[in-house]
Amino acid sequence: MYPEATDNVPTLSRRGKMEWVPLPQSVHAANTINPIRRIADAVSVAPNPDKTPIKMHLGDPSLTGRLPPCPIAVEAVQEALLSEKHNGYGPAVGELAARMAVAQRYTTNAAPITADDVILASGCSHAIQMAIEGLANPGDNILIPHPGFPLYSTLCRPHGVEDRAYKLDMKNGGLIDLEHLESMIDERTRALVINNPGNPTGVVFPKEHLEDILALAYRYHLVIIADEIYGDLTYDGAMFHPIASLSPKVPIITCDGIAKRWMVPGWRLGWLIVHDRYRVLSEVRKGLVALSQKIVGPCALVQGALPKILAETPEEYFEYNRQVISKNANIVSKLLKGLDGVHCLQPHGAMYMMISIDKSMYGDDIKFASDLI
Repeated sequence: MYPEATDNVPTLSRRGKMEWVPLPQSVHAANTINPIRRIADAVSVAPNPDKTPIKMHLGDPSLTGRLPPCPIAVEAVQEALLSEKHNGYGPAVGELAARMAVAQRYTTNAAPITADDVILASGCSHAIQMAIEGLANPGDNILIPHPGFPLYSTLCRPHGVEDRAYKLDMKNGGLIDLEHLESMIDERTRALVINNPGNPTGVVFPKEHLEDILALAYRYHLVIIADEIYGDLTYDGAMFHPIASLSPKVPIITCDGIAKRWMVPGWRLGWLIVHDRYRVLSEVRKGLVALSQKIVGPCALVQGALPKILAETPEEYFEYNRQVISKNANIVSKLLKGLDGVHCLQPHGAMYMMISIDKSMYGDDIKFASDLI
């Protein structure tokens, strides 16, 4: 299986000259491009000793200090640390107690799950990465929303997987243009990514729209990758419906984590949940387990804290966060509505607001951002 060691290998004479030449990066690395970072890097911010730039392109709720982690979560990590029980390697798929905690919190009558359906990841982005790698081969395509989270493309392209964008209809509340989505499907389509609540749109899909999406996925036998990292982070009357809770006839891989609702993106703990009532993902499950072994499991310390975090965080904590984000969104929306050539879609979920600008007045988005600075 492995080549045997041998002494019969070419050598360079110590007397001969050898000049180092620049080494090329791998094709995989060259194809790994994060579009949002490319835009951010194109905008130059001059140092200002009196002001700190507001980074509006980062979805990091911890930056301002107004949305701190719940004291229960901090206490849980402290207890896990002091217990000295979470200093070593654990199972690559995650500790059983942590997976059981995820299953207990997210199981429903319509979509029952157990710890065996849960694989822990180093954040929700890592869970999405595993889902894409576990489903698609080079030459396949994954359907992703546009506008949408740029990392979907970053995770597809290095593997030779096409990131095929379907339109969100911004004139229809940011809902999916189902006719356009259907036109994107072909025999090499392996999965449909649904992001709800949406980044960067702030849109929360109503139940009826999700049911239409499920009907289309069933018709074409498409697996759904559900990015629900902002689940329940909704406000102003919007309600979040986990897509797996709608008794779907299609397999769903839900990707989630503690980054956004618990306001701790730096703790890097997420998970994927396999909903597979018809057992069509049995081989994919094996692949997901194998993929989890690439990093030998996520942070053991936060895994140790996870059962308490999920079980004991009070609803008042989440409600406070929703109120702060709602208030901020309404303030910004009111200010933007007074600007000529700027239009915004009123958000009802996540922590973003999508705006459109009149290019005849402001130029392209990079120029607009540069002028703001």
